[in-house]
Amino acid sequence: MSDQNVSPAKSPRRSLLSMLEVDTRLLGMIGAFVLVCLVFNVLTDGRFLTPRNIFNLTIQTVSVAIMATGMVFVIVTRHIDLSVGSLLATCSAVMAMLQTNWLISTLGLDLGHPALPWLAIVGGLVVGTLIGAFNGWLIGYLTIPAFIVTLGGLLVWRNVGWYLTDGQTIGPLNDTFQMFGGISGTLGETWSWIFGAIASVIAVIGLYNARRTKISHEFPVKPAWAEAAVAAIIVAGIMGFIWTLNSYQIPDRVLARQFAAEGLEVPEGYTAAYGLPISVLLLIAVAVAMTIIASKTRFGRYIFATGGNPDAAELSGINTRMLTVKIFALMGFLCALSAVVASARLSFHSNDIGVLDELRVIAAAVIGGTALSGGIGTIYGAILGALIMQSLQSGMAMVGVDAPFQNIVVGCVLVVAVLIDIIYRKKLGAH
Repeated sequence: MSDQNVSPAKSPRRSLLSMLEVDTRLLGMIGAFVLVCLVFNVLTDGRFLTPRNIFNLTIQTVSVAIMATGMVFVIVTRHIDLSVGSLLATCSAVMAMLQTNWLISTLGLDLGHPALPWLAIVGGLVVGTLIGAFNGWLIGYLTIPAFIVTLGGLLVWRNVGWYLTDGQTIGPLNDTFQMFGGISGTLGETWSWIFGAIASVIAVIGLYNARRTKISHEFPVKPAWAEAAVAAIIVAGIMGFIWTLNSYQIPDRVLARQFAAEGLEVPEGYTAAYGLPISVLLLIAVAVAMTIIASKTRFGRYIFATGGNPDAAELSGINTRMLTVKIFALMGFLCALSAVVASARLSFHSNDIGVLDELRVIAAAVIGGTALSGGIGTIYGAILGALIMQSLQSGMAMVGVDAPFQNIVVGCVLVVAVLIDIIYRKKLGAH
């Protein structure tokens, strides 16, 4: 009798959630992020959620978030990469030496030559991709465990970067190169609004096309009001983010230089908005590209199939060895791209760049829902995980928490996140 009373009460709720296609894990992560922001905003007397801090938070997240998108593919295929921080340092050293020494001495280019930063970036991306492919070859074809290969890489590539620069800090880097760091390179107020409007239109069109595709294939769809609500939330989120960044006002740079040349201060009112950082724009491009690869390409399907069942994937004709090489080559490419952002934000290369990034990247992917057992992971989850981690670290720094205790908290959060993931997946399996 009790079963009859309970069942009808639960059934409508389950049907409503399934009808709305609510991702409870994503909602939980968003809720955790909002909670972290609100708590630190209270503890810092409202300074945490200011436009200035949000701007800084976004550009600090980019480097780890870019690598976390690649780490999703690595972990999904049941591997691990402990060398990403050291590989970032090597790529940063290569790009710094290219634009301050090697290209100048070999090609006769001066430090302000317009081609210099682009040649340096290409050189760094090539080096990162080749090193990643080499790691993948050792893992895929020589069957050395990824843990051992990348643990060795953690030691090797950190010190290769040191020898490339003779242990010296290299800088200042090219002005154009520094624009990728976020501080010196933004879209400005007008172009940020334009980007936000375009992104909103693309998002709404994407939702509409996805709905039409489901209807054409006779798949169940959300109610029209639910689709409209989701679209409104996405548009509000995009435009709200742009509005926040545009609210971060600084003295107009052109006027500042003119007044500085005359030994004067910039008068009040002569300000300009920072706008959307170019580094964040780069992260968005990477996120979109990696999501398309994961969901729309054969390469992405092979990655998740191999992670779900490696033996079955190999028996079905997937070249898992070459797939491993490609995944680690992509990881190396993303490490080099992160090196561009990290060194550009600092405006110089230092030997401690990327220290402990391997742990932050792995933690971001795992907190974002990537299963260490393989086969499950999302790009947006990894980026959100990176944002949660950076929010924790930035918030604790603003409160005045010592660096060692910050690492203790991040470590505990990682363990708790894995525990929650295990419990969540067991419940899904039970249903």
